[in-house]
Amino acid sequence: METTDYVIDLILTVFLIIGVYQFYFWCQRKARTPRDLHLPIDDLIPYWPSWVWVYSFLYYPAILYVNWVTDSHRQFSYIVISYLLLLGLQMVFFLLFPVSTPETWRRWNTRSNVSERFLAFVQRFDARSNSFPSMHTSVAMLTAFHLQSHLGIQVFAFPILIGLSCLFTKQHYVIDIPAGALLGWFAHRVFSFLL
Repeated sequence: METTDYVIDLILTVFLIIGVYQFYFWCQRKARTPRDLHLPIDDLIPYWPSWVWVYSFLYYPAILYVNWVTDSHRQFSYIVISYLLLLGLQMVFFLLFPVSTPETWRRWNTRSNVSERFLAFVQRFDARSNSFPSMHTSVAMLTAFHLQSHLGIQVFAFPILIGLSCLFTKQHYVIDIPAGALLGWFAHRVFSFLL
């Protein structure tokens, strides 16, 4: 592909990310009475708000990097379809099996430093609902699979770091993380079958 092709795909990706979030926010507004999936292990996970930087600033560049490793518009289109499939699966969970993290976790944020203030900003948009499965982890897992042939097995450090950031910022229960990883894996299996 030419440089212009990559730029066009990058612009399309940015618009797709913004568009996808509209579905995510719609699910937040339509959520029924949420479930609580709290497990005793959740109480052992510390609150480390500095992980918000991983949660936010490692996530999007990695997704955008997928654009630079695509070989054709056909491959780009199939990758987009894999993310849209993942979104559809997530919406099913968010609408039919709504899960919300405890309000008390949000109160731990005292906004006493730049990390906590940024986390509070993120939480203004990212409500406690849409917790299960972790969208961050599922997208990170799908992204890692798309990048594996170019970056090797170490690319799976990305979903691990994202999963840890979900836990340390208290954005998710522990159970949300493997469920998100499994959903990302499933979306990639469907993608591989289609390609």
